[in-house]
Amino acid sequence: MQTKPLLREHRWTAQRALWAERDQRWAKRLHGAIQYRLLTSILVAASWLGDGIAWYALIGALAFFGGTEGRDIATHMALAGLVNLTLYTFVKRWTGRPRPFVQCPDIRACARALDRFSFPSGHVLHALTFTIILTHHYPLAAIGLVPLTLLIALSRVTLGLHYPSDVAAGAAMGAVVGAVVLSLY
Repeated sequence: MQTKPLLREHRWTAQRALWAERDQRWAKRLHGAIQYRLLTSILVAASWLGDGIAWYALIGALAFFGGTEGRDIATHMALAGLVNLTLYTFVKRWTGRPRPFVQCPDIRACARALDRFSFPSGHVLHALTFTIILTHHYPLAAIGLVPLTLLIALSRVTLGLHYPSDVAAGAAMGAVVGAVVLSLY
């Protein structure tokens, strides 16, 4: 009777190891793009904007110049940001996944990491949440925000700071938080 749970556990462990190997392989492939200086410069800039600079500026501009509606949207974004911060801090500490540049000798950090752990990507979590909220209220903002969000996501892996699964998890969490915030207001 004990063999079935052991077989399931072995399959799960083997499956997890396979996914981790694929994740690392894709991280290495994308990291190879750092050989292109212009691309690397663009991705470093996108990552820096994703540190919070772009979002703080947008929240501030909405609050200051957007009238009552802008202040409401800025408040929703600020609250979503606090939810995101709490969520990803908890998940990062719970999973404790080291960053690729720590685990993989072939990967180096090409930008500074804001914290110690990799999973999930807080940059992508915030970028997608804020993009969803803003484009809901200002659909034309998608012209600038969607490419920025995609560049932020690409930058996190290419610059050696995250695995692709970290970015995917951050995107999924950001989509949920964005949708929940919109459904509440």
